[in-house]
Amino acid sequence: MKNIQPVILCGGSGTRLWPASRSKHPKQFMTLGNGSSLFAETLKRTDGINQTLDTIIVSNNEYRFYIDECLKDLAKQGTIILEPEGRNTAPAIALAAFATLENEDALMLVMPSDHMFQQPEAFHLAVESARSIAEDGYLVTFGITPTRPETGYGYIKQGTSLGKDAHCVERFLEKPQKAKAEQMLVEGGYYWNAGIFLFKASTFLAELEKHAPAIHATVKTAWQSRYQDLSFIRPGTAFLDSPSDSIDYAIMEHSDKVAVIPMDGGWSDLGAWESFYEIADKDENGNVFEGDIIVSDTTDCYLKSTGRLVAAVGIQNLAVIETKDAVLVADRSKTQDVKTIVNLLQAHNRTETDLHPMVYRPWGRYETLVLSDGFQVKRITVHPGAENSLQMHYHRAEHWIIVRGTAEVTIGEERKLVAENESVYVPLGTKHRIKNPGTLPLEFIEVQTGNYLGEDDIVRFEDHYGRADTSESAMTEAKNTIDKRK
Repeated sequence: MKNIQPVILCGGSGTRLWPASRSKHPKQFMTLGNGSSLFAETLKRTDGINQTLDTIIVSNNEYRFYIDECLKDLAKQGTIILEPEGRNTAPAIALAAFATLENEDALMLVMPSDHMFQQPEAFHLAVESARSIAEDGYLVTFGITPTRPETGYGYIKQGTSLGKDAHCVERFLEKPQKAKAEQMLVEGGYYWNAGIFLFKASTFLAELEKHAPAIHATVKTAWQSRYQDLSFIRPGTAFLDSPSDSIDYAIMEHSDKVAVIPMDGGWSDLGAWESFYEIADKDENGNVFEGDIIVSDTTDCYLKSTGRLVAAVGIQNLAVIETKDAVLVADRSKTQDVKTIVNLLQAHNRTETDLHPMVYRPWGRYETLVLSDGFQVKRITVHPGAENSLQMHYHRAEHWIIVRGTAEVTIGEERKLVAENESVYVPLGTKHRIKNPGTLPLEFIEVQTGNYLGEDDIVRFEDHYGRADTSESAMTEAKNTIDKRK
């Protein structure tokens, strides 16, 4: 029996789940009611499958530190492949296939990073059922047994039986109109297309070369010219020449080796806030609460707080989502339309569509607490033994107050230890660095003051993460760019 190589595709922006999901902090990294994230739940879901290898994650540069942090939190090992630019699922899976073949021709279990199973044991059983079919050379896709005439998903129609629960795929169908969806639900033999697959790496690549040779050739070249960057693998720039296509369009709709196995287990792709309402337990008035919520005379609402108290009186059928920098109020029947708000924010150049208050870095993370004219306040955490770059700023000074742990601080030519309840001042234009010499996380409050507070006002002189560029031309260009933005 072949080993299973879990592969997680970790891209996408999740605009329908704004404001909790942002382009630089998408829905798979959102904190759920249990304190975990969809990405973490996907990682943990493989624990119930026999003979699995360390997970391969295909993502992009923006999400690399979120992924790395999650692997560390779960004490898991994994290979993180960073696409130079997104090219849809077929090229992404091809990267994982070439990576898999570096070790063995394992069965690749390909999963999106942002799906939920309320009964993960049903997922495990379906994967075990698919194992022998995949070993026989089939590209197995998992079809979710439909529970309603859903128009937001693509469908799979099963064909002739391959034994047990497996069938050949007769055809794939695009998202249907309501009448067609109702008809398929009555007829039976149709499944929601969840975008979850199991196949041998060699089978996938052979079918890719047959049906999408340009993708195969460019991704192969990109993989052969890959290089290591810290704990990440970066494919060569040939990847940018790959056509952008999904696995369904590139292979599954053309191959004669496609099988479908039904899967249940309370699956949801959680594509909108209404999905979170549907899968959650309701109170006696049909409400779902998450976080600090107090209500009176409120029915059939989804109310989520990430920090502040949310109080509601006399409302019905609303979704209210509070984050530290934005609040969304929507009719529950309109949560699919949240993207229109995101488009409006983008049209007004609002940063709330992209940036999230919590940002991860290779040395730790920071959370923006206050952002105002002329000053900004952050809470910063530095991992044990880690340090940020030796850097300076052209347009801001900084005040650091240590609230937990002991810091080793460099300011100009001076290096010293700063303990809890002590503070230091970093003047504008002065080289500085902070290090955590201890064995527990270091936390401090940073108050920035100045006429420009953007994250790009950084010149790095030394950096353990390959981000330093102290050439005179680079420093001059950085300063000129910032001066123009002020």
